[in-house]
Amino acid sequence: MSKLTIPFFSFDAQNNLINKEIMETFERVYQKKWYILGNELDAFEKKYAEYNEVAHCIGVANGLDALTISLKTLNIGPDDEVIVPSNTFIASWLAISNTGAKIVPVEPDINTYNLDPQKLWNSITNKTKAIMPVHLYGQACEMDAIMEIAKKNKLYVIEDNAQAHGCTYQGQLTGSFGDINATSFYPTKNLGALGDAGAITTNNPILAEKARLLRNYGSESKYNNQVIGLNSRLDELQAAFLAVKLNHIATWTIERKALANIYHEQLKNIGDMRLPDIAPRADHVYHLFVIRTEQRDKLQQHLYNNGIDTAIHYPIPPHLQNAYKHLGYKKGAFPIAEKLANTILSLPLYPGMKNSDILYICDRIKKFYA
Repeated sequence: MSKLTIPFFSFDAQNNLINKEIMETFERVYQKKWYILGNELDAFEKKYAEYNEVAHCIGVANGLDALTISLKTLNIGPDDEVIVPSNTFIASWLAISNTGAKIVPVEPDINTYNLDPQKLWNSITNKTKAIMPVHLYGQACEMDAIMEIAKKNKLYVIEDNAQAHGCTYQGQLTGSFGDINATSFYPTKNLGALGDAGAITTNNPILAEKARLLRNYGSESKYNNQVIGLNSRLDELQAAFLAVKLNHIATWTIERKALANIYHEQLKNIGDMRLPDIAPRADHVYHLFVIRTEQRDKLQQHLYNNGIDTAIHYPIPPHLQNAYKHLGYKKGAFPIAEKLANTILSLPLYPGMKNSDILYICDRIKKFYA
């Protein structure tokens, strides 16, 4: 097989399915000649709030801004501490840095890759203001335990729901548990825009109103600024595109789960490979299908040699990034995060992928271990 016959991700099937709708949508928005804070955004915000079973959705420019604004909406700043996973994408940490608050990393459960609720207690101090669970790779965190801990300690919860659109825990959708929650619509997400985009979800009308102020220069009406805000608005075109794609996410999620099931069935008890474990009562929408093996680098090269592209999410934990050198963490500070970074591998999985592609990948993996 030639190099990269199976890409890690492809937009082909999604784009072909919605091509006519997207082109008609572009023409409609283009001809309206209203491109910021208009009817398209209002319509998408209502549609996404209904989809996510929350009272309010506030569209913003990207997922990092969604997290930052969520934190600022809760008045989190210097002298506050925010608990965050040690193994998340760096945006979760950057948002806390953007407020001046202290990052307090907590290790994940090595099997689910999500924040381990049992480890939260030892990290809570009198300065702790919030917990930021990240529904990593598409699996819901154990939200009952996290919400109980937050309630007992009078802490806010801000869900990072960027990778888990449509996921549930005990039947409740992620992005609807916390006081205020953030998501990303980066193009490769389960619900992806055709550029950068993000949103905030909440059931609290006061927080929703403040988030709307913050995303628009702190202004409710033009040239009247109530608070120090940002310029972070989901534009009309991306909102309209997202509204089209939202109609299809349920079907795409079913497809993702079906493809993941083939991986699970085919790759049981293969060598030292660990497949994604799902916590009791948690759902998984498989934004990514992430395995673990001590032979990660050799397996990745073997798959590449057989025309299969893979990825690593994420090869360097935030505490070892140069950006956070000032925090003083050394190798070994968060051993589970470091272990995951050295052993995880994301296999191809996306809507439109053929069952035969998954079977071929599984066959190549079996040959590697044989």
